[in-house]
Amino acid sequence: MKEVTAKEVQQRLANGEKLNLIDVREVDEVQAGHIPGITHIPLGLLEFRTHELDKNIPYIMVCRSGGRSGQATKYLQSQGFDVTNMTGGMLSWEGKVE
Repeated sequence: MKEVTAKEVQQRLANGEKLNLIDVREVDEVQAGHIPGITHIPLGLLEFRTHELDKNIPYIMVCRSGGRSGQATKYLQSQGFDVTNMTGGMLSWEGKVE
């Protein structure tokens, strides 16, 4: 499983890179604060919403601590997607939140 740290994601965004971040936390968690520009797909709905994703686009999965996004990363990899897990999740995120 490919992994990236929250700090690396933050640096890439700061450098103007367009990243496709998918936050798999629950609605109330995302409303409490999320990385600007994310796509929100709760983990429990992921298998029903994979049709919204493009296999030609790399995605970075985000959750609170890295556990659920790890599950999401494994699932999407098994479906043929290019996905990377953001280790440490939002607990280690120091960048801007909405």
